[in-house]
Amino acid sequence: MTSLLGLLQTSKKKEGILGKYREIAFRKFLIGSVYGECIMAHEKPWWQRTSIYQIYPRSYRDSNGDGIGDIPGIIEKLDYIHDMGFETIWISPFYASPQEDWGYDVSGYRDIAPEYGSLRDVEHLINEVHRRGMKVLFDLVLNHTSIQHPWFTESCSGRDNPKSDWYIWRDGAGANRPPNNWKAIPGGSGWHFHPGRGQWYYASFLPFQPDLNYRNLAVKDEMFKVVKYWLDKGVDGFRLDIFHAIYKADHFKNNPFHWSFMPKDDKYGYFTEWKYTISQPETIGLAHELRKLLDSYSPQRFMIGEIFGEDKLIRQYLGDNAEGMHAIFLWKMMDYRFQASFFWDVLNHYETWYPAPFQPVLVLGNHDSRRWIDRIAGSFQKAKLISLLQLTARGIPVVYYGEEIGLPEGELPAKNALDPVGRRYSWIPKWLLDVLGIYTNRDNCRTPMVWSDSPQGGFTEENADPWLPLSADPRSANVAAQADQPNSLLNWYKSVLNLRQNSSALRDGSLILLSRQLAQNGLLGFFRQSKDEKIGVLINFSNRPVEVDLKASRILLQTGTASLSGSKVNLASLSCAVIEMLDS
Repeated sequence: MTSLLGLLQTSKKKEGILGKYREIAFRKFLIGSVYGECIMAHEKPWWQRTSIYQIYPRSYRDSNGDGIGDIPGIIEKLDYIHDMGFETIWISPFYASPQEDWGYDVSGYRDIAPEYGSLRDVEHLINEVHRRGMKVLFDLVLNHTSIQHPWFTESCSGRDNPKSDWYIWRDGAGANRPPNNWKAIPGGSGWHFHPGRGQWYYASFLPFQPDLNYRNLAVKDEMFKVVKYWLDKGVDGFRLDIFHAIYKADHFKNNPFHWSFMPKDDKYGYFTEWKYTISQPETIGLAHELRKLLDSYSPQRFMIGEIFGEDKLIRQYLGDNAEGMHAIFLWKMMDYRFQASFFWDVLNHYETWYPAPFQPVLVLGNHDSRRWIDRIAGSFQKAKLISLLQLTARGIPVVYYGEEIGLPEGELPAKNALDPVGRRYSWIPKWLLDVLGIYTNRDNCRTPMVWSDSPQGGFTEENADPWLPLSADPRSANVAAQADQPNSLLNWYKSVLNLRQNSSALRDGSLILLSRQLAQNGLLGFFRQSKDEKIGVLINFSNRPVEVDLKASRILLQTGTASLSGSKVNLASLSCAVIEMLDS
């Protein structure tokens, strides 16, 4: 052990911060029989073992024929989610809102938008989720409110009312000049003039979403009360929207110049470094405070943050001893290339930076990104390979509704977009946005879920108009049809999730990657190992057959063509298998 640690110390000196975290990862591995492999005295927390299914409520299931998905519609489909094998659902916002950004502009944190249902419906949802042994996360927007929130109405009415400093107000730098050069995340100035008050307010996202001023302790106290309100209702936790933007530097200096126009990890963009507007020390401290609040509840609660930044920064949010944010979305898989070496590099990166007890969050798509099946030309076979990786690697897999049936990307033109970001950039040709890798019209990843081959896909009544058009002919991909097809993508998800639920190695075990050389030749392989089980996962991304000797015992699950020859595994092109390993 001494010599190995010595080597790691040398690596640390040579590689700086990455070397440091490799040493931490190795030390945790050495002492991690208690954590990484298993569960001797205590079982891992539920959130480290769970799988998450994201629901965009407006698009999931309309129960009353008004063309808008709602809470009763979600309740109606809970058995479907449970039967698939998901253990936790995350629901995008359904709070009171003028719906300028479809719920991410909140006008009442304790109220429910009437098109989604009532508070009683939400309470019923929580109970029905728990009755099935599942967990539920609510999406919570702590950074900003709607411009129509009563707090903002009062705040902008003058400079001496009780809520005058509940938002970030500043005098301008001159006639028609904002206070400084701070940009909004989607581009343009983050400052907006309010003629009634005669001052500028700051909005990290869109102009109708003014940022709350957390340096006012009354604001912070009120938002903690909001968190407690929903925890007391029985919610199991929260997905926290653009959490890293909550605090801004209190000196209001200009952000430094940066040579890049294209935004990168919310670190810089539009020729400025976002030094004073993103991930301030107080924001990291807030994550730790919220963790203490959630830890005071029993049964255990959980929060997962939408935070962008380099790994060193993400680790600060998580805490040196995992005492901060429970988990944070990691984004590398969302820019995937259909190559074994790409995914090998991602998994190796996650294992280096986020060893146990940290838990990587494995996400391919969400309500803000192009549907990932579109990048493989709708190939269900390739989707099976990628989804196997997502659901069997060490981490918390988060699946966006419709991915399980290969719901395609919509083709709605930006000029008619309901999405405010899509409208804002509708003047830019789509081909140019694609070349630049910029996704603006989020309508296309939010189209209604397709339940059947009926004219409106079973999302709403046949004579109703859905709030967005379906993304494809419902006969091409729908739940009812795929449920009856043994080899469908939907049934593949069910099979993998069922295997995951019943395997201690897949739920709790460590991850050991096979060589990168294999990956360079098209085969991604890794072991998952717990105290009492060892599982191998092999995925052939190439167009040629491969053979590997893994001392395999039997094939537990496969798609494509896989076979055993003695202890060797043979995989045809675009095939994968989950293998039970012989005792070593």
